[in-house]
Amino acid sequence: MSLGDHLLELRRRLGIIGLSIVLAAIAGWFLADPVWGALSEPVMEIALERDRNAEINYTSVTEAFDTKIAIAMVLGIVLAAPVWLYQVWAFFVPALMRKERRYALGFLSAAVPLFFAGVALGWTILPNIVILLTSFAPEQSSTLLTARVYLDFALKLVIAIGVGFVLPVFLVLLNFIGVLSASAIIHGWRWAIVVISVFTALATPAADVVSMIILALPMVALYFLAAGITWIHDRRKAKKLARELGTTNDTASA
Repeated sequence: MSLGDHLLELRRRLGIIGLSIVLAAIAGWFLADPVWGALSEPVMEIALERDRNAEINYTSVTEAFDTKIAIAMVLGIVLAAPVWLYQVWAFFVPALMRKERRYALGFLSAAVPLFFAGVALGWTILPNIVILLTSFAPEQSSTLLTARVYLDFALKLVIAIGVGFVLPVFLVLLNFIGVLSASAIIHGWRWAIVVISVFTALATPAADVVSMIILALPMVALYFLAAGITWIHDRRKAKKLARELGTTNDTASA
């Protein structure tokens, strides 16, 4: 494909992604209130368990509306995950042979559950992170949080972890289509652990070592699982190639 064709393809894929997210965000609008209630529970827990004044405040006339819109859009991203994950995959590998196109089904079968699993894990550890970070305040102080800032913190944490869980699937698929070898993935394990550690440290700010470990362990396990799958694939591919070469040589000798 020429550069112009690539740009047209990119525009088409982005259009499909945008439309799917908007449609899913419409559904997310009706789920925004219960989701916001669940996200606010850690702040209420601070008030109940620690007998402190803890509130989420709206500092402008439009902030309540903006907050609901933001929740609806993020829910749209989450609900439309099967669509945009497929579109990302389809854009990067448009020229697969028919035999290789089955990888797209395998990609969705693995990536979508992993994305939702990462989102669920981020949702699970969010209360612990909020309680820990607010515990550094003096006992007699009040915890007054701005709605938009708190929402940005919570949603970025949840979505970032969901995306982080999908990345090993991309490693496997890049190996299956011949872009990345298993040897490169295996030999890069030290850098992978460093990157995962930095990622989890950014996703779990301050000194929440427990939450950081809870996030890092499954991500490291997924990386080595991806490395193992690619090693098996490359080994089978090498054996198949050796058999084909052997058959070709026998034919030529005959």
